[in-house]
Amino acid sequence: MLISAVLGFAAGIGITLVLQRRGRVLASLRDDEERPFSLDAPQLLAWIDAATQGWMILAPDHSIAYINGRAERLLHISRNRLVRGMNLCDALDIPALEEVIFSNRYQHRPQRCEWEQQGDPLEAMVLPGSDECLLVLIQSRQSLEAQQQQQERWVSDVAHELKTPLTALMLVSDRLELAVNSEDTALVQRLQKELRRLQLLVEDLLELSRLENSLPQEYSDYVPITLEDLVDSAWGSIRPIAEERQVTLQLDRSESGPLLGDQRRLHRAVLNLLDNALRYSPEESSVDVTVRQSGGWWLLSIRDHGPGLSETDLSRMFQRFYRGDPSRARSSRSGSGLGLAIVQQIAVNHGGRIEARNHSAGGTCMDLLLPREPVG
Repeated sequence: MLISAVLGFAAGIGITLVLQRRGRVLASLRDDEERPFSLDAPQLLAWIDAATQGWMILAPDHSIAYINGRAERLLHISRNRLVRGMNLCDALDIPALEEVIFSNRYQHRPQRCEWEQQGDPLEAMVLPGSDECLLVLIQSRQSLEAQQQQQERWVSDVAHELKTPLTALMLVSDRLELAVNSEDTALVQRLQKELRRLQLLVEDLLELSRLENSLPQEYSDYVPITLEDLVDSAWGSIRPIAEERQVTLQLDRSESGPLLGDQRRLHRAVLNLLDNALRYSPEESSVDVTVRQSGGWWLLSIRDHGPGLSETDLSRMFQRFYRGDPSRARSSRSGSGLGLAIVQQIAVNHGGRIEARNHSAGGTCMDLLLPREPVG
């Protein structure tokens, strides 16, 4: 029963280990046929037992179908205690893990959580499988926390070393603009433009670092908001730029998109998406926005009427500092190169995701999916 459950789960999450060996067989064999080699269950379980990461497989009823030695040690389970076959809630009292497992049942996508087990910092990744089985991968956060602390110290040093002199340079450039003659004014304005770009880059780097060091379950600052209001507010911030190029907002208001979220960061995400659409919009065109339900999600779609994106752009546009073909942009404005990476991290922290595609009628469409209920 256990072996069949493990093999069925492994097939469901893509860990089906079937190896094919090509080549000639022994000289005594006269054929060159490919011979499929199927890994048996004892070998699979032996590898799992020897893994440096904790493995725990949960049956559909949340009973522990399998747990390796590493997981037992991380969870401080006594060797004299047999937990296989027990319900997870009866065997272990880990509310954070139970919440993520419940969320996984609803969303059917990998979920991560952190907690302390008798003073030891742990993290788990819960992966859905076939027949409603779940794989729980457990590891210590001790080394990860040390790396995070080092990164936070580095970011703090960067903020101190860059923001302060940049502010001073901006003040100096303002004085220079008043003191130089008309021939040098253009040079000072160029200096101010580059300094503002560096300030934006530093601020975006700090924001992205804060987002990456936040857990998806940290929603103490979540408030009731609507996607419709976020779009209106964000468009108001860039309306003067849009009006210069005669680009209008076309918002379908049939769905308001109510949800709970971090208002400040979701505003930032929507603003970045609208600003990106505006950059690629031709003059006297529109940015089309729709909000609609999609299962347990709200889907916010933002479409421009620009030239669309290449396959390379579509696959890499959410990477840090990636910049697509500049000839596609209809605006000379430049950003930090982190705007879409920030959007992606905000979406992930809200339990959602961001996707890009070329619209069938032309232009690019950004699809922001957010759960209709808070993660957790």
